[in-house]
Amino acid sequence: MPKLKEKSNEQMTKNKTNTKKGKMNNYEKNLKSDKIREREIKIKFLKIAILIAILFLVIIYFILRVVYQLGDFTITLDPQGGLRSGLVMYESLQDKQEKEILKADELEFMDNISVNWLPDNLNDEADGGHNGENYIAYTFYLENQGPDPIDYWYNIHIDDVVRNVDKAVRVMLYLNGEATIYAKPNETTGDAETGTEKFYSDEYVVMKERAGFNPGEIDKFTIVIWIEGDDPDCLDPLIGGEMKMTMQITEEHNKITE
Repeated sequence: MPKLKEKSNEQMTKNKTNTKKGKMNNYEKNLKSDKIREREIKIKFLKIAILIAILFLVIIYFILRVVYQLGDFTITLDPQGGLRSGLVMYESLQDKQEKEILKADELEFMDNISVNWLPDNLNDEADGGHNGENYIAYTFYLENQGPDPIDYWYNIHIDDVVRNVDKAVRVMLYLNGEATIYAKPNETTGDAETGTEKFYSDEYVVMKERAGFNPGEIDKFTIVIWIEGDDPDCLDPLIGGEMKMTMQITEEHNKITE
């Protein structure tokens, strides 16, 4: 009988040990399951974050592609204003095809030149794009085909600047034969560069109103863009720079005749 009891105790000890081992195994299994679940959740969130980042980059890529495929200089006319007032835009007097967007041809490379090197007949040379060596030139027209006098605004917006090349860029704007050259103010003095008017702001080259544009009138614009070699800020750090601009034509209000 004692032997039987001893065996029974041994058996009970073994059962307890096995029970503990079972509990430990279950605990370890649960712990491993929790870790696996946690790792799977982290992987899932990481995948989502990567997908969001890729989507963001794709969106940025297409935005930049749309912006840059328009070229270095574009002109846009507010279509709603044109519908209200009859203000139209085209690039040739011989072929008055109405446009909402006009695009100047790009120059792959632009070296610095002097304003004195530019041709004297740029305003009368041609309609549309007529770039030359190291400068962009574009001529277009606005016409009031509506029944009433109108006022409109024109501005040149600076879309993008690389390597601060705007420090030496010049924009000459002809309006009906009258030329004005715009430049960023001198970085040291803040004064206008010689022979120029200062940029309207860091964001705009020019912003002006054309008032009293009568029915049947045609305004002729010629825009010329170059890098001025005589500008004191035209230095080596600007090499490789880029600048993109958009000229915007917008109508603020009608001036109705009584």
